[in-house]
Amino acid sequence: MSDEMKQCPQCDCPYGYFVREDAYACPECNHEWNPAEVADEDTLVVKDANGNILQDGDSVIVIKDLPVKGASGPIKAGTKVKRIRLVEGDHNIDCKIDGFGAMALKSEFVRKG
Repeated sequence: MSDEMKQCPQCDCPYGYFVREDAYACPECNHEWNPAEVADEDTLVVKDANGNILQDGDSVIVIKDLPVKGASGPIKAGTKVKRIRLVEGDHNIDCKIDGFGAMALKSEFVRKG
């Protein structure tokens, strides 16, 4: 039996208690969960404009012209971006684009290439 308390993923109550092997329960909302399954759900899932799941290291293609502050011109539609890195936030793709340098892009403006 474990004396460790875990936070409930449903109501965020900090008093989730051990019930049986691979199961915890919340005293406030009576929710039962497996902590291993909750950890799997916390992984970052980023989808492109077509709904394909992107992963670190993928190559993507920009689907529309994107204006860049301080640059002489936009990133043109059809520009291929290699070795992307996924991050949390509004602009969820970090990458380097030839002629522009390090950029942060929104996944809704790219497709998997």
